[in-house]
Amino acid sequence: MPTPLLVPTPAGLYCPPGDFHIDPTRRVPRAVITHGHSDHARKGHGAVLATAETLAVMAVRYGANFAGARQALRYGQRLTLGDVNLRLVPAGHVLGSAQVLIENADMRAVVSGDYKRRADPTCPAFEPVAADLFVTEATFAMPIFVHPPAETEIARLMRSLALFPQRPHVLVAYSLGKAQRLIALLRAAGYDRPIHVAAAPLELCTLYEHFGIRLGPLLPLESAHPSDLAGGIVIGRNECLRDPVVSFASGWMRLRANAKSQGGDLPLIISDHADWPELLQSLDDVGPRELWITHGREDALAHHAGRRGIAAKSLELGFAGESGE
Repeated sequence: MPTPLLVPTPAGLYCPPGDFHIDPTRRVPRAVITHGHSDHARKGHGAVLATAETLAVMAVRYGANFAGARQALRYGQRLTLGDVNLRLVPAGHVLGSAQVLIENADMRAVVSGDYKRRADPTCPAFEPVAADLFVTEATFAMPIFVHPPAETEIARLMRSLALFPQRPHVLVAYSLGKAQRLIALLRAAGYDRPIHVAAAPLELCTLYEHFGIRLGPLLPLESAHPSDLAGGIVIGRNECLRDPVVSFASGWMRLRANAKSQGGDLPLIISDHADWPELLQSLDDVGPRELWITHGREDALAHHAGRRGIAAKSLELGFAGESGE
């Protein structure tokens, strides 16, 4: 019987013929990391393989010595590890995010990490790859979750800016990925004023710029006078703001109760995860015989996969931390 290509372990997904983990939840000798959010990327591994962008994100967040050794792999570049071939394929989630394609003579598996299929000016688009086994997230795996076009939500924000020209508009968003995408969407909508950004997302904005993602004029929020912020856009919280319009940008804002309790004055349905139609489209495009489902609403997706003749099961991999939803 051939050695299985992937097995769940207490430390996360493990590839026995390659002797490495993917996004391990504990320190391991060899880790392949799909992207830089803290529920997937942790410090302290013996060796880390990822895209150059993800390695740079981890260095910013965890310090230069976040792993004993590191290796960058370009999208599409092939690498042999033990008895398997490995490639990283764009996932469309955040800068540097990748799906992990593993194959040998018997089987091909794709571990998606987190992904979305909407156009995003800050990262390469998701690329579906045919596979026997597909490991997918299920953050928004319920039919209610159909994300509107992000441009429509940004247009709502622009209208609010016009209606309340003296009030600062505060966008609450994840420091990695969501903050930079919101800035890029605002620039595409014609907003060319400086945007004041809190320290954590601003540091990552600088990294995005290093990798060629142009975000326009940005200023540190912490050194701004409240009068500088009137009528402008702020990324991050600031207790000194006067009469702000607060917006939380998340796919969870699709749920009315969440929008009412957490969304602030102007909840924005903007997600960096696949919605229900995108998850189903991915099943069609990948065409797996077997589906493993991680961190999310797995029941509906498993049921739908079963109706298509795909053997589906849920994985408990212990993900915890930011997800960039």
